[in-house]
Amino acid sequence: MAGHTIPHFQNDGGHRLIEVGVKEFMCTGASAPFDHPHIFMDLGAENEKVCPYCSTLYRFNPTLKDTQTNPPGCVVHSVAA
Repeated sequence: MAGHTIPHFQNDGGHRLIEVGVKEFMCTGASAPFDHPHIFMDLGAENEKVCPYCSTLYRFNPTLKDTQTNPPGCVVHSVAA
């Protein structure tokens, strides 16, 4: 996993569906202090999955880059260690 960054996504807008360009990522819920435990999501062979904490439906969209979402603005740009 060295040299591989896992994108983090958040749902401050309360969207029912967020399209992402990766199949492995972290869901953080919303921005702190309203976040939930940051959970690793792996879509595997599937193209969509629901976060068990915030119920956001994530759907893989191969036309998006790993730093893009639809709707825009759901990428977490800095994650504290």
